[in-house]
Amino acid sequence: MSGASGPASGNDGGRPPKAPSSQGRPAKAPSSQGRPAKAPSSQGRPAKAPSSQGRPSKALSSRARTRLAAGTLLTPFFALFTVAMIVPVAYALWLSLFTEKQSGLGFDGPRTVFDGLGNYAAALGDQAFREGFWVLLGYCAFYIPLMGGGAIVLALLLDTALARARRFFQLALFLPHAIPGLIAALIWIYLYTPQLSPVVAAMEAGGIGFDFFSSEGTLPSIVNIALWEWLGYNVVIFYAALQAVDRSLLEAATVDGAGNWRIAFSIKLPLIRSSLVMVLLFTIIGSLQLFTEPLILSRGSGSAVTSTWTPNMYAYSAAFERNDYGLAAAASVLIALVAAVLSFAVTRFTNRKEARP
Repeated sequence: MSGASGPASGNDGGRPPKAPSSQGRPAKAPSSQGRPAKAPSSQGRPAKAPSSQGRPSKALSSRARTRLAAGTLLTPFFALFTVAMIVPVAYALWLSLFTEKQSGLGFDGPRTVFDGLGNYAAALGDQAFREGFWVLLGYCAFYIPLMGGGAIVLALLLDTALARARRFFQLALFLPHAIPGLIAALIWIYLYTPQLSPVVAAMEAGGIGFDFFSSEGTLPSIVNIALWEWLGYNVVIFYAALQAVDRSLLEAATVDGAGNWRIAFSIKLPLIRSSLVMVLLFTIIGSLQLFTEPLILSRGSGSAVTSTWTPNMYAYSAAFERNDYGLAAAASVLIALVAAVLSFAVTRFTNRKEARP
């Protein structure tokens, strides 16, 4: 009994030495009390309030700097746009509302009076002004298909792997565009004149007789000059767009057995649709501004081009031959409206077509 109780007492006697370990847990109280000691750090978070409030101020300052930089860069453009575009358009609108009338027997000179929409009615009622738009319609029917189709074909030929001396052909095609329209028209008048032109002499030697200044030959002659000037410019635009096409798509189509024609019309042209629309839009606007070529051709002997052959020539004649600036301004505003309507129609049509699945 005493031996059994001896170990027990020894066992009980061994537990008290562990008391320090059991009391060691409270000894961790300083660490548990150390957590409240972090109160300064928890109280330090509100101390960051100035920095948290400083961030919006920095963001605002960066936004202000960005806006200031954007405004500084855009101000010259808007200033030039206002001076070169908005002010002339506003002045043309203002000028189109007035006309000059003689008072009495005309000894006092003309007086500028408010006429409202009278100049617009006079321009629309003039048969010469209306016929100018029919001339432009015929010009567009010839010029736009030849320009667009020719530029696309030449750009596709330059983009093929079989093309050689691409830089040379690009320069040769673009060089006529670098020549001013006035100089180009003078060059072609020389080439159209029978007694001077080697081209006409060669045609006559071959039994081909064609009068470039006749009523039947005037329109093709002007279309030819415009093609010579602008074909290379549009070729460069299309060629640059074709260079941006992903070559892996073309290689995959070639592996699948697609030929050059299939690749051109099924892959390349759909991928450069935006460039096609841009060129079409610029060509339409440029066609409505037809002026230099027919004006120079009208100075030729026996030319069928009159001073009111196009709407722009009508406005020019009204301003500088008849000194009717109100009528010229009204005609110019009407031409601008037609160009704006056509541009909107082309853009709307192409956007709808692209939106279709």
